[in-house]
Amino acid sequence: MTALDLIDRKIVAQLMEDATLPVARIAERVGLSQTPCWKRIQKLEASGVIARRVALADPQALGLGLTVFVTLEAADQTPDWRARFCAAIEASPEVMELWRVAGQGDYLLRLTLPDMARFDAFCTRLTAAVPIRKITSHMALEPIKHTTAYPVDLQGP
Repeated sequence: MTALDLIDRKIVAQLMEDATLPVARIAERVGLSQTPCWKRIQKLEASGVIARRVALADPQALGLGLTVFVTLEAADQTPDWRARFCAAIEASPEVMELWRVAGQGDYLLRLTLPDMARFDAFCTRLTAAVPIRKITSHMALEPIKHTTAYPVDLQGP
């Protein structure tokens, strides 16, 4: 799919806000009739703009009250190290996100866990699986802003 027009962006914004909205409601909100709206949603899904629809759960309600942001420096940058590191991360369900980054550190992780003991166990497993030069942890105290909706109304030049 090429560049999204304003209607496509409005549809995506509605679905990011509430993926359970009926097509008729989305169509009404974006100024289309139901059939053209449904066809656009199908195109957005087929092209990968809409990757999937999910339910968002409250981590506190699930007993996962600890969020930790971890920056780590790799012991080396070999393909073997990276493959072992990625395998260790894939085997760690507490890792919600992993990013390779520029700046201080090589990787940034977001973990969600029930408590510090589980965080300590994660660190022990990770460092046993692959050598790490440095780990820096930041315990989240309070979410000030958290969203899963991308700012689709912002367009580049």
